[in-house]
Amino acid sequence: MGWSIRAWPFAGLALIAAVGTLLLASGVGAAPGGRTTDQTVQHLLDRLVGTPGGPIGAIVTLYRHGRTTVLRAGRADAAAPGPPRRRDHMRIASISKAFTGAVALHLVQKGRLDLDDTIGRRLPGVMPRAWSMVTVREMLNHTSGLPDYTQSNGFRMQARTHPRGYVSPIQIIGWVHKEGLRFTPGSRYEYSNTDNIVVGLIAQRVSGRPFGQLLSTLVFRPAGLRQTAFPTRRVSLPTPYMHGYAVEPGKPPQDVTTFLSPSGAWASGAIVSTPVDLGAFIRADLGGRFFGSAQRREQLRFISGASSPPGPGRNAAGLAIFRYQTPCGTVYGHTGNFPGYVQWAAATPDGRRSVTTSLNIAAPAGVLLQQLRSLQATAVCALLGR
Repeated sequence: MGWSIRAWPFAGLALIAAVGTLLLASGVGAAPGGRTTDQTVQHLLDRLVGTPGGPIGAIVTLYRHGRTTVLRAGRADAAAPGPPRRRDHMRIASISKAFTGAVALHLVQKGRLDLDDTIGRRLPGVMPRAWSMVTVREMLNHTSGLPDYTQSNGFRMQARTHPRGYVSPIQIIGWVHKEGLRFTPGSRYEYSNTDNIVVGLIAQRVSGRPFGQLLSTLVFRPAGLRQTAFPTRRVSLPTPYMHGYAVEPGKPPQDVTTFLSPSGAWASGAIVSTPVDLGAFIRADLGGRFFGSAQRREQLRFISGASSPPGPGRNAAGLAIFRYQTPCGTVYGHTGNFPGYVQWAAATPDGRRSVTTSLNIAAPAGVLLQQLRSLQATAVCALLGR
């Protein structure tokens, strides 16, 4: 989900956090006529799964001309045959932030919220006074300065002592409520999972409705997402599902599908979906299904900043969405990582084409991350027919 995986102590297992932005992927394979083929994407997918320490399984979806192409490698379950499938459930991690952004921008369109509303105005007496001047806009583009709760001692203690236990959004805020801002709001970019927890609480307050109900009414239903849910107390995944793993070269993969309660991610990363639904969501988000043109203009105002883990090409941050400028063209979306899962979903500006990549592994680093970003950049080439 964009959480720092370093914060989660898997007994005896070293999980590596995503590293910073890498160079643009290069050497994208193409057909003799100059266009990148799906076979090229498949080759890179197979290579990624076959790399020591790589994912047990991976799936890519490409939606073009009203049809979805599915490319797969490896297994959805290390203990059973069968590759990941387009309707396998999985944790979509920080791509949930794009859903939260869609809710917030819808409420802006309806006049229930303003992007320049502050925490102090919308949650008086609930949040620390030091945070009171932070705006909704600054939280959506990660320039708020709010301390990231996934780096807190409270978060680490929860992971060590009761990882499957329920935690409330207010309890999450309690882990960092005594901390001041990390920098002056609006002065720079720094990814913080706390941002979306607070946005979710504000959305509840201004609408008078639970956040899960807002997601269902304002996002899931309009986009036709029938296999997408927002579990907070259920640790298991609906069947069928793609198992999540922690992988180390030379060691058996460790199934971490149910290691954590999704409540600790809440509006920052608790959503469960499928590859086909994920593609439908990101197309709807870019296609203007959830809010109007004025909010879209605000959404697509970009600053320097990478998603976590970084997506393909050159990254820039908008409001709950990122721009990925690749050698073959530009797409917009979000990445995410959650123990056992690494996700990416992106679409063209008109929302007519989309690409998703899903891996059942902890956030990769080094060579694996380079391979993943090369795969994603190549998939963009195939998506755009270049």
